[in-house]
Amino acid sequence: IFKMTLLLLQYDSGRDGYIDLMELKLMMEKLGAPQTHLGLKNMIKEVDEDFDGKLSFREFLLIFHKAAAGELEEDSGLMTLAKLSEIDVSIEGVKGAKNFFEAKVQALSSASKFEAEIKAEQDERKREEEERRHRRAAFRELKSAFSQ
Repeated sequence: IFKMTLLLLQYDSGRDGYIDLMELKLMMEKLGAPQTHLGLKNMIKEVDEDFDGKLSFREFLLIFHKAAAGELEEDSGLMTLAKLSEIDVSIEGVKGAKNFFEAKVQALSSASKFEAEIKAEQDERKREEEERRHRRAAFRELKSAFSQ
């Protein structure tokens, strides 16, 4: 579940708790298994319980549940996603799994820190622009007082 949560967080660029078509497209491309537009729509449709055209966390987990239960076709996009995003502890060992998850958390943490820095810069620019507007308005007011 932790890995699926990381995947969902990593590719939920809208930060709305859902994976939409474009986010799924990016995810599949980054995992090395790009899909056609129709293929992506079919992937969503197969697990979209509420028919909203995007994947909630529950629906995202359903992919892995169906894969484990053998309910996905072997050549389907969902099966590809399930295979590409799993870690086999029997092969990697507990330490390998631990390293994998720590690397994922570190990557997400770095991305979040980068996003926070960008947001801070944007907020600073907005504040500076607001200050400029305020100074211009004060200057115009002062100028109009001398113009009369």
